[in-house]
Amino acid sequence: MAQAQQATKQKEKSSTSIKLRPLGNRVLVRRLESDEKLKGGIILPETAKKKQEQAEVVAIGTGKKDKSGNLIPIPVKVGDVILMEKYSGQEVTIQDEEFFILKADDIIAIIEK
Repeated sequence: MAQAQQATKQKEKSSTSIKLRPLGNRVLVRRLESDEKLKGGIILPETAKKKQEQAEVVAIGTGKKDKSGNLIPIPVKVGDVILMEKYSGQEVTIQDEEFFILKADDIIAIIEK
């Protein structure tokens, strides 16, 4: 039941029209929420939850240029689930929803399912 509600919330969030386009070597991401209940059935309060380092890519910039002026594209695409540095990025709130803008260099990995 909880997973169905979380999936519905995720669909609602992804259908939200974002009016923010990151510049250069920046990526706009939405942190993925962690489970509220542990395996033993214990429900965690909001203050005890660990910040999740997984995020979904919402928008990407154009990339950065190297010394020769060649464009180096960002290695992720919209919709990718990534693993990001724990304390990276700038938190922004758009339409009552929290996002992070971070440098592409702060992306550690792409999580493939």
